[in-house]
Amino acid sequence: MTDSTLWISSLTAGTAVLASWVTSRGTARAAQIQAHAAVKTQRAVRVGEARRSAYVSLIEQAHRMAELYWEVSDIHKSAGPRIEQVPALKEVRSGLREEYRKLRHFIWVISLEGPDDVAEAAEDLRLSTRPPYRALEAAIDGDPGAPAVFDQCYDPFWHCLLVFVSRARSAVHDL
Repeated sequence: MTDSTLWISSLTAGTAVLASWVTSRGTARAAQIQAHAAVKTQRAVRVGEARRSAYVSLIEQAHRMAELYWEVSDIHKSAGPRIEQVPALKEVRSGLREEYRKLRHFIWVISLEGPDDVAEAAEDLRLSTRPPYRALEAAIDGDPGAPAVFDQCYDPFWHCLLVFVSRARSAVHDL
């Protein structure tokens, strides 16, 4: 009888140790899965915040450039002679160069943060700033048709900005 009791107690102890080991492995695996899910969620939040910040910065920068574009149009519409407009146009050109530098920086950040379709829309926005700048240069150089060409550059610029906003919105909401 003693042998069977020893045998049963050994079997019960072994079963308890095995059950404990299986439970600890399951608990460890569940903790690992939960930690992985938490890291993934935190990463998605960080990426979303970084993207949102970059997108908003670019939109704000595009609006700053648009304000300078409106200033150029106002200068063109002023009644003063062209010779008096040139210093004001040169001052705006200087401001546009500085604002363009910032715009390029935000576009580089967006190219890094992605996604690709938003980065492409940001690059299209950057490229849409070339024609108004060239028209401004032509106006400073005395081209009489430059003011009209400059005013025709608004729609393509705004269209590119609206496309960017649409793609950025989708990217932020798809996270």
